Amino acid sequence: MSNILEQMPPPTRFTPLQHEMLRLFNRNTSEEDLLAIKDLIANYFLEKLRDKIDKAVEEHGYTQEDFDAWLNDPNQ
Repeated sequence: MSNILEQMPPPTRFTPLQHEMLRLFNRNTSEEDLLAIKDLIANYFLEKLRDKIDKAVEEHGYTQEDFDAWLNDPNQ
């Protein structure tokens, strides 16, 4: 994943989230803490994604068979 981030052009402006993160971490942070924080953020967004998937499954009535068919579709 770090390769993808390294290839991204630098932003021209910071987002509100980036500003907040800069304010929060305006000090040296250990590599261990940095990795733990990255995990926390990743898990936060993973949980949001899972909630959206659960909502879509409920709204559209998707089944495991639907997911299996999509995964095994040779046109995908």
